[in-house]
Amino acid sequence: MSKTPVRRARASERPVLYSVTGLALVALSVAAAVAGNSVWNGAPYPSADPDAVAQRLKDRSDAVYDDFALPEKYAADSGRVDTGACYYRGLKGIAHIDEARSDVRSFGLDWSVPDIPEATARDAQRRVRQRLVQQGWKLTHEGDRAGATFRELGFRFENPEGGDQVDVQWNDSTTTLFVSVYAPCGQVPDAFEEYGWSEADWHPKEQASALKGPSPLEEARSDIGPGLSRVSGRGWVSRLVAAHCDA
Repeated sequence: MSKTPVRRARASERPVLYSVTGLALVALSVAAAVAGNSVWNGAPYPSADPDAVAQRLKDRSDAVYDDFALPEKYAADSGRVDTGACYYRGLKGIAHIDEARSDVRSFGLDWSVPDIPEATARDAQRRVRQRLVQQGWKLTHEGDRAGATFRELGFRFENPEGGDQVDVQWNDSTTTLFVSVYAPCGQVPDAFEEYGWSEADWHPKEQASALKGPSPLEEARSDIGPGLSRVSGRGWVSRLVAAHCDA
């Protein structure tokens, strides 16, 4: 008779034990699934807004061109932001070797300045180096090389905060400064279309200003020009005000 309460207590504990065990197994299964998914897919790529990335690369190109501080007779060619292939990560990358993902892209902007003498190229590169170091970028590649028949100058810097890179090269066979500005892989929106991408074009500042053309205010002044003496002062001002408002 004395054993009956003990048996009853043990019997009442069993459902609780089964529940706890079941919950533990579920938790372990979920953790295993999450871990397995992470191992299979690898670390996810960060999201990327293509227009914002393109603008960042164009701003950096403007900064590099400004830091070159080249004489006016040396003009940069225009460039365009292109996208590059990015691949699967984790074990899935082994199963899909050399298969690029359609939803993840890298970004690069290449441009150049032709006919640069070596001394001018050295000074221009030195100024860009100093600026990047001041801004906390890290040197990842030193490209200065010389041989019996060639000379090359160059470097690559990387922004430790986001992985953007700036690569500058010059060689005596082309006497051209080659610049590449790069942004690492990011997951792009499904609606992104590279063909006809208007934000991709980059022009040096002086070319960009020429492409924009004169402002309405400048056009009004030009239209008035030689005939200013035949227009009343009040009419001239009104036309300038109207042009300013239209702008």
